[in-house]
Amino acid sequence: MDERSERSTDAAGPRDRADGMDAATEAFVAHRNLLFTVAYEMLGSATDAEDVLQESWLRWVDVDLATVRERRAYLVRIVTRKSLDRLRALGRRKESYVGPWLPEPLLTTPDVAEDVELADSVSMAMLLVLETLQPTERAVFVLHEVFGLEYQEIAEAVDKSPAAVRQLAYRARAHVAARRPRGVASPAETRTALQAFQRAVETGDLQNLLDILAPDVVALSDGGGVKHALLRPVVGADNVARLLAVGWWRRDAERSVELVQINGGPGLLVRVNGEVDGVVAVRLENGYVTGAYHVRNPEKLSRVERETPVSR
Repeated sequence: MDERSERSTDAAGPRDRADGMDAATEAFVAHRNLLFTVAYEMLGSATDAEDVLQESWLRWVDVDLATVRERRAYLVRIVTRKSLDRLRALGRRKESYVGPWLPEPLLTTPDVAEDVELADSVSMAMLLVLETLQPTERAVFVLHEVFGLEYQEIAEAVDKSPAAVRQLAYRARAHVAARRPRGVASPAETRTALQAFQRAVETGDLQNLLDILAPDVVALSDGGGVKHALLRPVVGADNVARLLAVGWWRRDAERSVELVQINGGPGLLVRVNGEVDGVVAVRLENGYVTGAYHVRNPEKLSRVERETPVSR
C-alpha cells in the first residue's frame, strides 16, 4: 500500500480529526516500546532512536487510519524507513569519531534478561556485530530474526522485492552467525562470574582478574574524544587484566562499582567521586568474561541511571 494514499484529508471535521488523533495516539503509545527497540537495534543509539520516534510520530498523525489494515506493521514500517535514513547519516558521523565507537548503553529492566532472544538482540556484543552489516541488511535481520516479520512486510518497509529481502536475510544471518557469541552461561554462572569480576575490578587484584577472564577476552572503550579511553581494542587475558587493574580508573579518586543490567546483560556502573563515570557491559561465555565494553563518553550515559523499557 502506498503511504501517500493513506494521508488524511482536510475535508474531515474537527470531531473526526480529534477522534483520529486519539486513535493515532493510542496506537503509537501501545507500540512505543517496540518501536523504540526497533530503532535502537537499527541505530545503536537511544538518542537517535528517540529522534526517529519523534519523526515517525509526525508522519503517523498524517495517516488516514481508516486505510491502515495493521497498525503495528505500519508503524514498524515508518520507523524502519526513518531509521534507515538516520543510519546512513550516522555512518558518515562515525567516520570522524575519535577512537572506537560503542553503542549507547541502556539500563534495562530485569525482565529483559529473562527473554533470551530479546536480551541477545540488544546486547552490546550483538549491536557491535550488527554494525558490520550494510544498512538494509541490518534492517532485514532485525525485523525478521528479532521481531518475526514476514518477508512481504519487510519488503514494504525497505522498498525491496520479497525475493531480494530473502537473499538479504540469508546473507545477514550467515554474517551474524559467524560473529555472534556462542557460549551460553546459566544464571548462576553469570551471577558468580560477575560478582567475581566486580570484586576483582574494585580491588585491582591481578590474579583474581586472570582467573575470571577468558584467554581471548577483548576490551573496548569509548570516550568520544571527551574522556580518556582506549584508541584500539585490547586483546588477551594478561593485557586486559592489567588494564582493569590499573588503567581504566584513577586510583586517587573515590570510586564505587555497582552491579546492574546493561542492555539485557550483566554490567557495572562506575561512579567516581559520586558522579557516573562510565559503564562496563560484560559478555560472559561458559563462566568467563570474553568481552568488556567500557563507555565513558558523557553524551552516551543519559540512560544508565533510569531503566529504559525495550520489547519485541
